[in-house]
Amino acid sequence: MNVLVIGSGGREHALAWKLEQSSLIKKVIVAPGNGASGRIGMRKFKKILIQCHLDLNPNNVKEVSDFCVGNHIHCVLIGPEEPLSNGLADHLIKTHPDLIVFGPTKDGAQLETSKSFSKQFMKEYGLPTADFVTVSADNVKSLDSVFERVPWKKSVVKADGLAAGKGVIIPKDNEEAKNAARSILEGEFGSAGHTVIIEERLEGYEVSALAFVDGISFKKMPLGKDHKRLLELDFGPNTGGMGVVAPVEIPSEVNCQIDEIFEKTLKGLANRKIKYCGVLYAGFMIVNKKPYLLEFNCRFGDPETQVLMRLLESDLFEIIRSCVQQTLSKCEIQWSTKSACGVVLASGNYPKSGDKGSPIRNVPPPNDTNVVFHAGTSVINNQIVTNGGRILCVTSIGKTSQDAREQANKVASEIEFSGKQFRKDIGKPLDTVAPSLSYGASGVNIDEGNQFVEDIKSLVKKTLLPGANQVSLKFSKNYSLACSQIGGFGAVLDLKTAGFKNDCQLVVGIDGVGTKIEVATHCKNFSGVGYDVVAMCVNDVICHCAKPIAFLDYFVCGKLDRSMATQVLASISDACVEAECSLIGKLLNYGKKDARFSIKLFAGGETAEMPGVYSTHQWDLAGCAIAARESTWPMLPLLTSIQEGDVIIGLPSSGLHSNGFSLARKVLTANGVEYSVKLPWDETKTFGDELLTGTKLYVKTVLPLLTDGLVKGCAHITGGGLTENAIRVLDENSKVQLVIDCAKWKPKEIFNWLASAGPVETKEMIRTFNCGIGMILIVAKGNLNTIKSRIDSEFFEIGHVEKSTDGEKIKFLNEGQLFDHYKYQTNRKRVKVAILISGTGTNMQKLIERSRAPDSNCEVVVVVSNKETAGGLKIASSYGIPAKCVPHTADRVTGETVMVQVLKDYGTELVCMGGYMRIISPYFIAQFPSRIINIHPSLLPSFKGSHALQDALDFGAKVVGCTAHFVDELVDHGDIIAQRPVMVEDGDTIETIRQKIQVQEHEMFPNAMMAVAKKILAE
Repeated sequence: MNVLVIGSGGREHALAWKLEQSSLIKKVIVAPGNGASGRIGMRKFKKILIQCHLDLNPNNVKEVSDFCVGNHIHCVLIGPEEPLSNGLADHLIKTHPDLIVFGPTKDGAQLETSKSFSKQFMKEYGLPTADFVTVSADNVKSLDSVFERVPWKKSVVKADGLAAGKGVIIPKDNEEAKNAARSILEGEFGSAGHTVIIEERLEGYEVSALAFVDGISFKKMPLGKDHKRLLELDFGPNTGGMGVVAPVEIPSEVNCQIDEIFEKTLKGLANRKIKYCGVLYAGFMIVNKKPYLLEFNCRFGDPETQVLMRLLESDLFEIIRSCVQQTLSKCEIQWSTKSACGVVLASGNYPKSGDKGSPIRNVPPPNDTNVVFHAGTSVINNQIVTNGGRILCVTSIGKTSQDAREQANKVASEIEFSGKQFRKDIGKPLDTVAPSLSYGASGVNIDEGNQFVEDIKSLVKKTLLPGANQVSLKFSKNYSLACSQIGGFGAVLDLKTAGFKNDCQLVVGIDGVGTKIEVATHCKNFSGVGYDVVAMCVNDVICHCAKPIAFLDYFVCGKLDRSMATQVLASISDACVEAECSLIGKLLNYGKKDARFSIKLFAGGETAEMPGVYSTHQWDLAGCAIAARESTWPMLPLLTSIQEGDVIIGLPSSGLHSNGFSLARKVLTANGVEYSVKLPWDETKTFGDELLTGTKLYVKTVLPLLTDGLVKGCAHITGGGLTENAIRVLDENSKVQLVIDCAKWKPKEIFNWLASAGPVETKEMIRTFNCGIGMILIVAKGNLNTIKSRIDSEFFEIGHVEKSTDGEKIKFLNEGQLFDHYKYQTNRKRVKVAILISGTGTNMQKLIERSRAPDSNCEVVVVVSNKETAGGLKIASSYGIPAKCVPHTADRVTGETVMVQVLKDYGTELVCMGGYMRIISPYFIAQFPSRIINIHPSLLPSFKGSHALQDALDFGAKVVGCTAHFVDELVDHGDIIAQRPVMVEDGDTIETIRQKIQVQEHEMFPNAMMAVAKKILAE
């Protein structure tokens, strides 16, 4: 016997695995199949080979019928619900009377394909289910009154039709349920949501009951427990299923009631003249020892099937044949007495979207205990890769469900692919009560935090200056301060004790480290970021001729890593010692103690752990420097004193300091340079080392010059580079300008590398980075020699002040001498892209323009059209890109064979459909697997086809949009890359909406091309 299994998921893999064990089976073909081909089972697990041009669309009943004839198929097992709803079983039974067809007819499939039909069926035949109401799209305005009338407080909202497993929503309350219902009725799931079912939310525990059915009798399979929620303890969004355990034990009276429900269901189907042959899946909620039907499915469940096939000891094909021949009652079915657990491994963004092309490693070969079934996988260049949301299902057998779960979790932990996620609690006892929540359970480790305080006490103490004391801020009735301690609620700064006079002033500067912390996290090097946060603040306050006396830090994270946090605080502590200021903390207050105005400052540090707000490895760092100045010190900048002839002195930076890291990281990424790569100019250091060099502190060098009145203006060069920061010493009405000669200093080599490897234009470098100058001083020419004699480190005389003739505040001379733009140029690897068009190619132009940006990872190598008159061909030629015409032929494959050769002649690695008005064949898709992307003017999966926008408007959708997606064998069906919504407003026409969508397409499609190219390069 040759058996055809329709489908491509883990369910179909498990069914094929079991079928090929039958001595009655010669060959098992799975179509479309997945990456499991030939990798599991006693004999080859086969699938349709696209290379042989066999394109079997399960939803095209004629194609399936013809395929059965051409491949001598004797039995067809239909896995997914969509082909059943399209009448595949009906067609095969009618056209091939001798064919063994396992799967219900279209009428029988209505139990799943229409939830309103299913609920009415339950009601008609006395099957216990939750109370419900139905609402159609025509009555969407009645939702408010519907929810006012329903007697229950919590609801479940269901789209009536098939919605790719996403049509059931479990809101937290009826207000949220009303919004969900309205969203569905307004087009969230397309035609599947033309009617919604709003039913009472039942509280209990769920079991899955599957049964073989021959239309007369049924034989139940072991009961299973499906786990729909994404996260452990049943948190997170609903999914298609994250795992199953079977068998599960329930009270015998409940089991008997489930049997009665199956019997009533078969009678109801018979009354309706529906001959049901296949698997009937009933989902139950058990409430106070009474089973209530949640739903029917008209096929094997996924992932239930993977577990049940591990427990089935009988020949699956014999069971199927007995169902078709209506002899099921005579068929003996044996099940293992052991327990089985199935753990689903999903992609990182599931259930929102899937993943394509990420390598999968460490999948173990099958044995008696463990079998890994493939779901969303495919094979590229003999490498198994991801190709969907649910990627694999690990199944394990054990004496108990706990044994099976532990085995499955062990295997799941060892398998590797990017973004892998799975639940470790599959099969926990049904009556397990979720543990009471604690601060620790929410992700905050109080003990770790307390120990961290102990770790840093010595680091804080070494920074304390006279006048600085840590206190608990516990006030008695006369408001005196109580016990002194580190880790208390605050600190006191007595400025008089610290040596300042009564009429001193406070200066406060606040700043953060920015995206430099991403580099530190990647390199696991936190020894310099403390210097960064301290220096960024104290270098700012000294520009106002103020002495830093205290520093307050704010460290926040998703999960406290004590070792890392201690490194950060140690670095802050060292920087505070060098800056001669006390490390204290957070709550800033100052007030009058008595008539003599002796000032005290209360403060206290902050280390915050915020799970749920920050991810586990996410953190941030900011700080506040408090400085004091004597009123006799100059109030810098001396705006009215800066005049023509003054000299500009530049103090060198230690590197990038803490600004421009977003651009720096982008340059590294665009060139494929890892932080661990050795510097081309210094092989003793890596790029990570260079980038993480701490920000230079200028307090000891600069402050004495300022307090002695030798400097007119001082500018810390931070975000905005020299261009934006140097001019901060000038008044907005100033009649002078700063003239900076770029030939007067030599930047550190990292700036040369960024400028040439970017490439980044000099003007952009100057307004982004400090370019080697961390601080500038404006000094009178007469004080220049004194300044030079007192600066004991390197400095440069980089410019002068002159009268402004054009209103500009800054002018740069000799910009071309600042960097060598050719020194580190790289031949950046780019993905070769082909664009297919049929018209003017407006999206094509945006793709080409994006590919030519400096940071692009793409190169458009050829544009191909199926029409000689396509205006886009001339436009492509104007860009210097080869433009080819390959007319389509009567049979798609002939013409596409030529087009494939054209694309391969140009080395095409990625194909973008830029308005190609022709459905491409499976042959073409197979030549560029997971390498063809398209833009579609709707929010898929809603409103597919060439009239998507009109269909959406006809339906009354209030939100439309566009989707970038991969192209597969089905129309507008491949995995989604990105989406952009567009609101339909009053007065909009189809043309105005089309224009809005096009604006979003022009931005999103090029970004999608870049994102896919990045993955290709990573492979």
